[in-house]
Amino acid sequence: MPARTRGFRVRLDLIGSKPPVWRRLELPGDLTLDRVHVAIQAAMGWLDSHLHRFRTGSDPRAPYFVTPFDVEEGEDGVLEGTVRLDQLLTGPGDRLWYDYDFGDGWHHVLQVEAVLDEPPAEVRCTTGRMACPPEDCGGMWGYAELAAWVRGGCDSTSVPSPFDTADDARDWLPLEWHPDRFDVAETSAAIAAAMLAPVPVPDELAALRTRLEHRGDPTLTHLLERAATHPVVEVDDSTAAQLLKPYLELLDVIGDGVHLTAAGYLPPAVVEPLADRTGVTGWWIGSANREDLTRPLARLRASARALGLIGVRKGRLTPTALARRSRHQPVALWQHIVSRLPIGRTDFDRQAGWAALAVVASGTPADEWNNEIRALLLGLGWRVADRPSFATIAVDSPTLEVLEFLAGRARSGRVTGLHPAVAATARAAIDL
Repeated sequence: MPARTRGFRVRLDLIGSKPPVWRRLELPGDLTLDRVHVAIQAAMGWLDSHLHRFRTGSDPRAPYFVTPFDVEEGEDGVLEGTVRLDQLLTGPGDRLWYDYDFGDGWHHVLQVEAVLDEPPAEVRCTTGRMACPPEDCGGMWGYAELAAWVRGGCDSTSVPSPFDTADDARDWLPLEWHPDRFDVAETSAAIAAAMLAPVPVPDELAALRTRLEHRGDPTLTHLLERAATHPVVEVDDSTAAQLLKPYLELLDVIGDGVHLTAAGYLPPAVVEPLADRTGVTGWWIGSANREDLTRPLARLRASARALGLIGVRKGRLTPTALARRSRHQPVALWQHIVSRLPIGRTDFDRQAGWAALAVVASGTPADEWNNEIRALLLGLGWRVADRPSFATIAVDSPTLEVLEFLAGRARSGRVTGLHPAVAATARAAIDL
């Protein structure tokens, strides 16, 4: 390790790009390669959605530093996070190669232009040229075709493959993308944001974030960053009472307790008023007078039990001591529910629960909750046995179910749109 930390002024080039796509950066020499990777992604404008690799020679087969993903896959080697930049670069002309997206095959080279006696306090971009190619555009050939088409005014008679129409191509391209555009201020801001320390979250969630990052998937990281910068929403008694309405109605209807039927269900005398008061009657197909035939109410009871609001003893359903104490203190009851999230003991329930909290906390519209949670679970390696089409299956998560009840699912059968107070609940559960 060098006795003194210096900095480097380097030129970062996308190899093979014509005209050249490049950035000039100032980097502290004590950056480890995993952090250099973050800086390169932000400086170029990549989305960090694929695997990457640093190597010490121009030949793509040259020795390379392994990433945590490589280690998970059983590879041996020197881990990139243990190597400093100034252990590899020492003087002008020294080079380091960086590969990104082994499918499209984006190859970069960092070349030292000057050694800085005083290392910069942070990574800086001082200039550059040309926009980063769009992700997944088919490599250098696909990029060249797209760039020529955009420079030519997006002619509808010469749409690049694989697009059917000019509108399809424009919709797919990043907003306002033009190959000749580069803004040093935007790039500097992107680098500053990317180099910030990760949003502090509970260890269990942080482990999932790291796992996805090691697989080249920054989605959870970005969701948590959005959640951390989301406007604060105050949950007062009125807001809490509105959020908890289905649970409060259940507690009201059962009062001090009710005897369950011989089969263990709520009696019809309880089911009917509960369906009316929660709004289930208005949309549920059927008479809504039997719990076993009124799934939303069965799920509501199961959810309330998982949250520690009700319990069963000797065939009698009763509110818990906490629910009795907090029944008329909506914020206290809300805080209790927050403390119980995510719900579940199995690996799937825990991971799906954290995924649900992250998605909802970010302010994502409810229409998209299921899709985004499912994408995170796919990234974490979850599949359904004998069902390769997991990408189309609704996520079964007790935590998501709580969030949907808070968003009003009992009133209409589904939730849509934005729910700031529910997002605030999820952020509170993550401790943001």
